[in-house]
Amino acid sequence: MATVLVVGADRGIAHSISRLLHERGDTVIAACLAGNDELASLGVTVVGDVDVTSQVSVDALAAKLTADGTDLDVIYHVAGVLGLDELGSLDYGEVRRQFEINTLGPLRTIEALRGLLHDGSKVGIVTSRVGSLADNGSGGMYAYRISKAGANMVALNLHHDLSKRGISVLALHPGMVATALTKDYPGNFDYLTPDQAATGLIRDIDQLTPANSGRFQHSNGEFLPW
Repeated sequence: MATVLVVGADRGIAHSISRLLHERGDTVIAACLAGNDELASLGVTVVGDVDVTSQVSVDALAAKLTADGTDLDVIYHVAGVLGLDELGSLDYGEVRRQFEINTLGPLRTIEALRGLLHDGSKVGIVTSRVGSLADNGSGGMYAYRISKAGANMVALNLHHDLSKRGISVLALHPGMVATALTKDYPGNFDYLTPDQAATGLIRDIDQLTPANSGRFQHSNGEFLPW
């Protein structure tokens, strides 16, 4: 089975990914901002104090995994934040915060960990359909849209660079998932549970090959426009 790193596993979708992969027999390393006693009690290796906005923190994670002799088959980068805003009342500090976490976070983390990947490894970066330029029919949500559009570009750029080493990269949309992140999201939706979204994302990564690397995929399997 695979050795998998899940970044942002404190709760929500990443927590479910970690648990489901562990249950099927994968070796799971859950990188958390704080820690996670529940995952640890299951036998998942939990690494705390992983802050994707901090180069020192991310470098410390890379150094620990390197010292442990870790060879990563898969990375799921799920850590993210969602804030609602509208034109006329934008908080540019909040825009920068979301960009730091949602866009620079996956870039910083994957760059630091790239030496632990090998030919055949896979990288999944959870972004959002809200970051699709072609799918934007409503406007609003400036910070989130901008930061997730940037994350999509990070994923595509990493595909071009890492594919030279045989590493496949996919941008992932989990769907509308009932988590603490979406509790204030406007509108009525048939929300997925974190386990349902995680199951779909795991399937997307399981089916990821060099042939479909560098694309943007929904947890239901549908490929999305950039």
